[in-house]
Amino acid sequence: MKKVLGPVAIIIIILGVFALLFIPKYNSLVTAEENVDSKWAQVENQLQRRYDLIPNLVESVKGYAKHEQEVIASITEARAQLGNAQTPEQQAIANDALNGALGRLLVVVENYPNLKADANFRQLMDELAGTENRLAVAREDYNNEVQGFNKIVKRFPGNVVAGMFGFEQKEYFKAAAGAEKAPAVDFSDSGKQ
Repeated sequence: MKKVLGPVAIIIIILGVFALLFIPKYNSLVTAEENVDSKWAQVENQLQRRYDLIPNLVESVKGYAKHEQEVIASITEARAQLGNAQTPEQQAIANDALNGALGRLLVVVENYPNLKADANFRQLMDELAGTENRLAVAREDYNNEVQGFNKIVKRFPGNVVAGMFGFEQKEYFKAAAGAEKAPAVDFSDSGKQ
């Protein structure tokens, strides 16, 4: 009987050590993944806020810039693309397209001084600017959480636990190619009213 209890005790001790090492690591992975998901929800929240503001902004511009339909159409298309995006990668691509379309809109607005002076348009632009700032903060918070999660997934013993339970690295919300260049805005007097 004593010969059987010795190996059983060793197995129990090994399982106990395993549990002491891996259960807390598993729990930290679950917590870190929930934090990443929570921060991504904040990014989506700000994307939705901007998505909701854009139709009002487009309607404000339509009244002044009836012949600028190409820009308005590109904003509408980019907004629809963002609304249909499902994954973080798709949302990042759609966000880049929308940023480009909004940049073209701002160039158009420069040609319409009366539009820039319109109180409704100014309020919408202020709200959009505030949303862009909140979106930048949400993206930064998300990327910080992704970094923390990915560190856990890559380091030992987290990598072992992550592999055992199917935890995979998360993608960062990345800037669009060419985002390091400031957009060119022409403030020359074009005489449009």
